[in-house]
Amino acid sequence: MTDCVFCGIASGAIGAEMLAETNEWVAFRDLEPQAPVHVLVVPRAHVSSLAALSEGPLGTQLLLACAAVAGSEGLGGGYRIVTNVGEDGGQAVPHLHFHVLGGRRMGWPPG
Repeated sequence: MTDCVFCGIASGAIGAEMLAETNEWVAFRDLEPQAPVHVLVVPRAHVSSLAALSEGPLGTQLLLACAAVAGSEGLGGGYRIVTNVGEDGGQAVPHLHFHVLGGRRMGWPPG
């Protein structure tokens, strides 16, 4: 999609502080962090949300990427992975993305 900010970041057309990447996904720092560590893990292919993710290896790759990023960011004491689905779920960008949050104690309930 030409008007999707995460597609632009994944393709390199829009700059971001990349932390890790493969042919399937990219991981970069969130511009408006909600925790001391706030990284987004985004598939390179445009998938609108978790609800639109089809069966296959991509979901597993994204979750393993989240865990790897948490490890590389020193979040061994714990972290949170969040994905929002749809407007009512708080999804602001219609491209599947996982927030990896850590660096402080996470409260509950989250929202």
